[in-house]
Amino acid sequence: MIVGAVLFVVLFTLALTMPVPYVALTPGPTYNTLGKDDNGNTIIKITGVPVRQTSGHLNMTTVDVSTQSITAFQALQGWLEHDTVIVPRAAVYPPGQTEKQTDQQNKQEFSQSQDSAIVAAACQLGYPKRFGVASVVSSGASYGKLQPSDLITSVDGAAATTADALTAILAGKSPGMTVSVDVVREGKPVTVPVTLGPPLSGRAGGSLGITVSESVCQAPFHVDLGLGNQIGGPSAGMMFALGIIDEVGSTDLTRGRFIAGTGTIDPSGQVGPIGGIQLKMIAARDKGATIFLAPASNCSDVRGAIPPGLEVIKVSTLAQAVQVLQDSAAGTSVPHC
Repeated sequence: MIVGAVLFVVLFTLALTMPVPYVALTPGPTYNTLGKDDNGNTIIKITGVPVRQTSGHLNMTTVDVSTQSITAFQALQGWLEHDTVIVPRAAVYPPGQTEKQTDQQNKQEFSQSQDSAIVAAACQLGYPKRFGVASVVSSGASYGKLQPSDLITSVDGAAATTADALTAILAGKSPGMTVSVDVVREGKPVTVPVTLGPPLSGRAGGSLGITVSESVCQAPFHVDLGLGNQIGGPSAGMMFALGIIDEVGSTDLTRGRFIAGTGTIDPSGQVGPIGGIQLKMIAARDKGATIFLAPASNCSDVRGAIPPGLEVIKVSTLAQAVQVLQDSAAGTSVPHC
């Protein structure tokens, strides 16, 4: 019996200390899009137009993912904690994909969400819609050359003012060829040389490495968005767009309040669902937020998990997010999850 008991204790201890295929998710840092990052760099840099100073916050929120393997004991401990979520490692790092590849994908999604935020903010500010660049793929041929909100006029002299026209032109160009892309940028004509990349799936010819839209709005000022080397994923899009609008729009969205939120955004201003919203609400409340903007499609995840003292307002579009912040400041009723 003694030998059996000792073996049981040894095996049980080994089982608890062995690595398991799970990772721990915890509330991550939050960043005020109207302020500076941890290195003192301004997160939203706008040039070419006066920028309003504000005393409020529009914080984007994040989730921390454990990069080291966790033990069975740590997994059990995490399952018992209110601010930790234990998930299968494959849910964060897909099988057949390295951590580096996953991180690179997250960086690319973050970059594209910033592009979409710039376009969506310009449309919300009332600038007209035209055909142009909605986002630039960070690994594509046009990265560092074309910019979101560039209005495309022609390629190698051939008119390219619609998606079909642009596709037809590129079908006749070979990967590796350098083409001249004529765009309107911040109201001025610009010609950009781009060496075409490989063809897109199901298409012939070279590619520019961009997504295009018939509803691109171009503002007469330049926007640079930061944090690209610090976080990843698409969930900060809505808060970036709100930050741009607050800094150059005619309305003070914060009125000195501490507002946080999350949600993807596309160039048309549609707000989409994200993961880890329970942890993001905890991060926001711990930082001092009293209002949290959540995608309406995440409401089922929000109910029953709202930290005390945090008001969660649901939104489906950027326009609605702007409106509910104004209504909330005025004391008008707003939709909640």
